[in-house]
Formats: sequence, structure tokens, C-alpha cells
Amino acid sequence: MAVARPRKKKWIPKDLKEGAFTRWCKAQGYGGVTEACIVKGLAAGGTVAKQANLARTFRRIAKKRKKGRA
Repeated sequence: MAVARPRKKKWIPKDLKEGAFTRWCKAQGYGGVTEACIVKGLAAGGTVAKQANLARTFRRIAKKRKKGRA
């Protein structure tokens, strides 16, 4: 008899402010979220650093997914 596994907790919060880091990057003079903007965001500290870290994580996830499809 198979035992049902508990569902994994979703780690992306629903109340995440969409586009906040993109707006910050554009205000810094970048065209959008770039690797240079992420590095600058990590150095900024505070909430911006958390957003930059999340952006870097999403880029890595997207890269792994793209690599798996090709």
C-alpha cells in the first residue's frame, strides 16, 4: 500500500511585490534586471539585497529548466 507524501510547501510568497526589483534596476540606469544590476543590488543591502538574491535564484532555476529541455 502506497503512503501519500505530504505536499511540499510553496516557497514563493503570494504577497511578493512583482516588479519592485525591476523598477529599482531601471532607476539605477539599467535597462532591466541584468547580472550587473543584481551584483549592485546585493551590495546595496536590506530589502534590495533580498530581491537581488531572489532574482539570481530565479535566473538559475530558469537556466536549469532551459538546459533540461534542450
